[in-house]
Amino acid sequence: MTLHALRLVADIGGTNARFALQTQEGGFADIEVLRGSEHATIGAALRTYLQNARGRGLAVDGLRHAAIAIANPVEGDVVSMTNHHWRFSIEALRQEAGLETLLVVNDFAALAMALPHLGDGGRERVGDGDVGDTSGRPLGLIGPGTGLGVAGVLPVGGRWIALPGEGGHASFSPSSRREIGILEAVLDEYGHVSAERMLSGAGLETIHRVLHGERLAAADITAAALSGANAASLDSVEVFCAILGCVAGNVALTLGATGGMYIGGGIVPRLGRLFHGSGFRARFESKGRLQSWLARIPTYVITEPYPALRGAAAMLADQLAGRQA
Repeated sequence: MTLHALRLVADIGGTNARFALQTQEGGFADIEVLRGSEHATIGAALRTYLQNARGRGLAVDGLRHAAIAIANPVEGDVVSMTNHHWRFSIEALRQEAGLETLLVVNDFAALAMALPHLGDGGRERVGDGDVGDTSGRPLGLIGPGTGLGVAGVLPVGGRWIALPGEGGHASFSPSSRREIGILEAVLDEYGHVSAERMLSGAGLETIHRVLHGERLAAADITAAALSGANAASLDSVEVFCAILGCVAGNVALTLGATGGMYIGGGIVPRLGRLFHGSGFRARFESKGRLQSWLARIPTYVITEPYPALRGAAAMLADQLAGRQA
C-alpha cells in the first residue's frame, strides 16, 4: 500500500467523530471513533487520530486528500456545528492538516451517496413495499440520532447526486390526539417545535417526559423498552416510531423517493424487533389518497456500521476525478 494511495475520510456527528483511511482498493483501514466532547476543536480530534494511527504503525504524514462528512449545513468556508461546539474554517483546517484537498460535506449528503451501494448485508427491510425495479429511482433518507438528518439522492446522467437539506428542522406536524397533546405541552417551551424536537435522543426523552412524567435518558428509555420491564418506556418508543413513520412518509412524498426510504442515525438500529413490530410502517403509508402510492415504496434500516464514510469517499473521488478531467 503506497502512502499517496491513502485518503482520509471522517464522519463527524454531534456526539462522535469517526475517522478512517481509504485504501487504493476502496476499502477502509484503521477506523477509529473519538468522542467529540473530549476535543476542543475538530483539528485537535484530527491530530489525535493521526497520532494514534502513527502509533499503530501507519505512515500518515504524507496524506494529500481528505473528506469530512459533518452533521451541519456546509455553506461557504466557515462551519459552525448546530449540535456541537466546534466551529472552524475549512481552508484554515486544510492548511493546518497540510492537505492538498479537503472536502467538507453535510453528513446526510454523504450518507445518501452511500445508499445506492448498500447491498442486502448493509440494510434491513421493514414491512412490505414493492415497486419492481428500483434502480434509477430517487432514494430518500431520514435518521434520528443526536439530531434528525434528512436527505435524498437522485440518479442523473449515469451518476448519483446527493440532495442535502435541513428537513429535520421542518415543523413537527402531529397526526393523532396524543401527538397533539405532546405538541401543546412543549410549544410554549420551544416556540417552534421541529420534527427534530421529537425524533432525536432528546426528542425521545421529551416524549417520555410529557406522556409519563419521568425524566430519563434516551438510552435508559430504550433499554427499559427492549427488556420489556417498563410499559411506559415501551409506550414512548412506540410513539417515537409512529412519529418517525409519519415524517418518513412526508419525505418520501416530497422527494418522490420511489426507489426506497432509508432510516439511518444512531437510534433506530438499536431498537431491533421493537422497530419492526412498531407502527412505523403503518404510519409511513397512512397518507389518505396517496396511501396506495406509499404502500409500494420499500423501507430499510441501514445496518452497515460506517456508511457515511463510504459516501464521503465517493464524493471525494468525484471531486478529484472532475479536477483531473
